[in-house]
Amino acid sequence: MKGNQDLINMLNSLLADELTAINQYMVHSEMCASWGYGKLHEHFEKRAITEMKHAETLIGRILFLEGIPIVSELRKIHIGADVAKQLQYDHEAEEVAVKGYNTGIKLAGEVGDFATREILEHILADEDGHIDGIETLQDQIGQMTLPVFLSTQN
Repeated sequence: MKGNQDLINMLNSLLADELTAINQYMVHSEMCASWGYGKLHEHFEKRAITEMKHAETLIGRILFLEGIPIVSELRKIHIGADVAKQLQYDHEAEEVAVKGYNTGIKLAGEVGDFATREILEHILADEDGHIDGIETLQDQIGQMTLPVFLSTQN
């Protein structure tokens, strides 16, 4: 099915966001593993896997719409030197993703591609959940202090 080129371009932009997030989360995951924070390692690793599934979904949709998935473009990756910075950078990346998905959902509706809109709405719900999860960890740090929080992450 030949899709709207503007929508395909939007899907490729969202794909770039997801591919960037995968890399950022994987590096943060491995840094936490290296520091001995097993729970945070698993948290970031699971998030990276979710982002991989989003990328897979977007690639599939782009192909369905007879577009060419662009997997060679990434956004700037922000690697945190400590856990607090990692969470800050991940929160910022998720905010960008939410904004992008909202724009994509609007465009999909405008061009009458409601199946793509539904796919994007599902991914948006995941991204909202990611922000909530990050904010929960940031709140815990604020309430416990960073050293106490980190002592719970082994």
